[in-house]
Amino acid sequence: MENKAQTKEHLDIDHRVLGQRLDMFSINEDVGVGLVLWHPRGTTVRRIIRNFWEEEHIKGGYELVCTPHIARGEPWKISGHLDYYRENMYTFEKDGELYVVKPMNCPFHIQIYKAKPRSYKELPIRYAEWGTVYRYEHSGALHGLLRVRGLTQDDAHIFCTPEQMEDEILKLLDFTERILKCFSFHKYEVFLSTRDESQPERYMGSDEEWSQAQKALAKALKKKGLKCKEMPGEAVFYGPKIDLYIEDASGRKWQCSTIQFDFNLPKRFNVTYVGPDGKEHWTIMIHRALLGTIERFFALLLEHFKGNLPLWLSPVQVQILPVGGRYLSYAKKIHENLSQMELGQKLTKVSQQLIIRLGKLKFRKSLI
Repeated sequence: MENKAQTKEHLDIDHRVLGQRLDMFSINEDVGVGLVLWHPRGTTVRRIIRNFWEEEHIKGGYELVCTPHIARGEPWKISGHLDYYRENMYTFEKDGELYVVKPMNCPFHIQIYKAKPRSYKELPIRYAEWGTVYRYEHSGALHGLLRVRGLTQDDAHIFCTPEQMEDEILKLLDFTERILKCFSFHKYEVFLSTRDESQPERYMGSDEEWSQAQKALAKALKKKGLKCKEMPGEAVFYGPKIDLYIEDASGRKWQCSTIQFDFNLPKRFNVTYVGPDGKEHWTIMIHRALLGTIERFFALLLEHFKGNLPLWLSPVQVQILPVGGRYLSYAKKIHENLSQMELGQKLTKVSQQLIIRLGKLKFRKSLI
């Protein structure tokens, strides 16, 4: 009996079950495993999240960009992905030339930065994109929305000087904390991944760059009063990083936000700025995703709230219930008026609950 109860409880919060029950999304084998079909309700929730995300980023000093889904093979050759990541990429030839379906947005943001010479006076520059990318994940690793082949990242890249690093990390941590709280995630663990000092040859970048970056991350975490677990040797070859694991309502922890230094791509793409001395200097590049991938975050939201999304995220925020035929025309008029409103409009501050009884509209407002 206990096992049956546990199984039922697990199914009640499994995002795959909830997604089907709430008519949010589906995955069809004829379309392809790992490729999500978003139904109207799921698309509505995504749109609310995206609108909120974009508004907050503009307020936070980011500039929104948009990049293509495919590109010639050249950027991926420069970045090294064709040499080290090709088995996870979708490639094809057209007119005798290799093209790549993008597995990440980084080279595109770099090319936007490099579209003209940059001065230290312009920095920091923060580019953000709600960018869909495609990666070939082995079929055995695919799992609902948690691991897919077509994924949308809330991606951003910050280009700054070494002197601006610590301040940018502090702003990032504040921004991350504020965004996660809006989605009712208040508990998380922080991990600081650093390089293995006994094997510096495994990593891109100079000793000075690594030391400066790792100190900036650690100092920012300390100033924020965030306890972190240092993970020596867990940094990727191109830079140290901070990972946040959020805790859901069931106490499970999920990797979500990432703040990652990169000493590799700026050198490969010759990303520089002109300093006050009139000379070119390497630009510091920080990769950053707050929600991670929208697919994975959507799954976490469904399971965190057990399908009962807060009003501002709900795809159905208002239901009109005429109690008799004579109220039908009035109900249609209310429907038309509400249809003109932006779903989720201003609901990050005030939630609106509309109840229609006996042809009368009553409002009840409650702060989120």
